[in-house]
Amino acid sequence: MAHAHAPHDDVVYPAAIPFVITHLVCLAAIWTGVSVQALIVAFVLYVVRMWAITAGYHRYFSHRSYKTSRVLQFMIAFLGQTSAQRGVIWWSAVHRHHHLHSDTAHDVHSPRQHGFWYSHVGWIFNPSSWEPDYRTVKDLTRFPELVWLDKQMYGPAILLGFGVWAVGGWGMLVVGFFWSTVVLFHCTFFINSLAHVSGSQRYLTGDDSRNNFWLALITLGEGWHNNHHHYQSSARQGFRWWEIDLSYYVLKGMSMFRLVWDLRTPPEAIVRGEALVGRKVVEKVAGELAMAFSVESISASVREAWAESHAIEDLSEKVQRARAQMEEALLELSLPHLPTIPELREKAEEMFSESPSIDAIVNRAHELLAAAVAAHLCDAALAGA
Repeated sequence: MAHAHAPHDDVVYPAAIPFVITHLVCLAAIWTGVSVQALIVAFVLYVVRMWAITAGYHRYFSHRSYKTSRVLQFMIAFLGQTSAQRGVIWWSAVHRHHHLHSDTAHDVHSPRQHGFWYSHVGWIFNPSSWEPDYRTVKDLTRFPELVWLDKQMYGPAILLGFGVWAVGGWGMLVVGFFWSTVVLFHCTFFINSLAHVSGSQRYLTGDDSRNNFWLALITLGEGWHNNHHHYQSSARQGFRWWEIDLSYYVLKGMSMFRLVWDLRTPPEAIVRGEALVGRKVVEKVAGELAMAFSVESISASVREAWAESHAIEDLSEKVQRARAQMEEALLELSLPHLPTIPELREKAEEMFSESPSIDAIVNRAHELLAAAVAAHLCDAALAGA
């Protein structure tokens, strides 16, 4: 169920204590030392678990961008949960909600709505994020083994930590396990925060998603985030040959051995940005374009222009008959203060990436502006009646 995000005051800070302790444990390396072997283990655990998050949690469980066997499905889910990023079904439900409401007031981790640090980590400790809508992941909850694993949120991570300690001792646990886990936390979280703030936008997606080369390197391909928001069901997020996507390369290799199959990739028209965007994106972008203009100023100018050639009572009468008629009248009238289609297009080209849907967006923004001005005039006229 989509719901508005709770304010920052609702963050339950005691819930953050284990997270903070996990970071503090990393300082124990002062006493345990930092061996080369432990650093190698940390690197390997980082890469393997990052792959399980990117290729598993994200591309497979959240977006179903390829197929695999039920056994390997469970193994990937278990490996992903060793990252201590909660259960696989919980993660997928939250992520699907994010895409449904990306960078709107309902997005649980949008920098635009809640600020950088809250989108990076604070949202995790807000109770409104603890129970996502599991109705959106019925394709996952039909597997009892995944439901069971999801309930053991931190069990796989604890088992991995214990195993690392048993093999290499305290130094290996602190550096090999805890260091890699903390780095994994923040590099994953950067996709929620930094990838919506820093980088370039090749495609018009109706949100702030961006492509970031450096994030793509440290997250095995997730940094091509604008690509991903443009075509979410692709197993490949680096659309161009030079966009490094290590997670996809591994999946491609696995497909040669039939461990995975039916890897979905974007059609050429999608990659070239030639396909029209969906109605939802048109509506979001048109609304943003319309809001770039002051409805109050336009309404005041329209009232002044109308008063010079019409009795204000005429306007009030039209308003009281029907707001729809008012909107139609505004669209038909040649009012110099209502932005024209060319003016809206010029503004759109400043604000957004190039898109074949720009005409639909501009026309819709023109309608939205007329509707907003009509509503403003309605309220003013009725208040003065």
